[in-house]
Amino acid sequence: MKALILVGGFGTRLRPLTLSMPKPLVDFANKPMILHQIEALKAAGVSEVILAINYQPEVMLNFLKEFEKKLEIKITCSQETEPLGTAGPLALARDKLIDESGEPFFVLNSDVISEYPLTEMIKFHNSHGGEASIMVTKVDEPSKYGVVVIEEATGKVEKFVEKPKIFVGNKINAGIYLLNPSVLDRIQLRPTSIEKEVFPEIAAENKLYAMVLPGFWMDIGQPKDYITGLRLYLDSLRKTSSSKLATGSHIVGNVLVDESAVIEDGCLIGPDVVIGPGCTIESGVRLSRCTVMRGVRIKKHACISSSIIGWHSPVGRWARVENMTILGEDVHVGDEVYSNGGVVLPHKEIKFSILKPEIVM
Repeated sequence: MKALILVGGFGTRLRPLTLSMPKPLVDFANKPMILHQIEALKAAGVSEVILAINYQPEVMLNFLKEFEKKLEIKITCSQETEPLGTAGPLALARDKLIDESGEPFFVLNSDVISEYPLTEMIKFHNSHGGEASIMVTKVDEPSKYGVVVIEEATGKVEKFVEKPKIFVGNKINAGIYLLNPSVLDRIQLRPTSIEKEVFPEIAAENKLYAMVLPGFWMDIGQPKDYITGLRLYLDSLRKTSSSKLATGSHIVGNVLVDESAVIEDGCLIGPDVVIGPGCTIESGVRLSRCTVMRGVRIKKHACISSSIIGWHSPVGRWARVENMTILGEDVHVGDEVYSNGGVVLPHKEIKFSILKPEIVM
């Protein structure tokens, strides 16, 4: 089986982290976002992954070479010269996706994090005999999204309603698809939307089915959702493999710590914290709802909450970092500095407090 991951463009919503590397390589729970998906695809029997990409393909491929060997899966790129939306990339990669087997192929949106029940999805797809299967997830506020209206008994998709004003359902497209090769005949090589142009056409012919995603789901393409996604992911890890989570008197709730990180005495860590490789957390530090990426040093008595600390960024003593502060790579936060929602570009030194959310260039 094959799979196409829609990687897309510049990752502007996750800046300043994406100024240092392409978005799919940004760490989420101590491994690159895209690796969560590639591992799940491999486990479901996929042997080749194609990345649909229009930005820095060489950086991606060089990085993923080691995982190709480790996971024993073929990874190639299909490069767009202009943005092709969510369906155009399928037409561009047509020759890579189609082979004599006639097997269906997966398509994934690279920002989506979930439990990826892909094996179940293959069974579902084979059972209904339609042309395409999409994964849907239940949300509390469907009015913000495009809603998928489905026949409950069979899962057959009846229609799509974009940002409904009145309640028509609470299931939205989760960005995970399993498609027969015949779907490619419906897509032209031009900027096209699979959600707005291709799927409604298949649904009108009664050949589109939706499977409700069990477990959590999050589009982690922007900082607030990244932090929420982290909480959901760690919750899920607690249920599926709790031995990976940290334990101890200094740990509160779900905390994931790389084995090479050092945590000194008198800290309070958690809930919903990820600490990356090579980090040093000095004594008396308080961390909650945050991710601390590779090579970061948090100095004594600093307090960090609801924030993302980018690679190799030292945070000074008694500093306070909170309210969706995002530090790019190699940002130096001085002693006793307060950051309230600062978004700081890479390689900056912060000597003065950031009292209200702002971008520091």
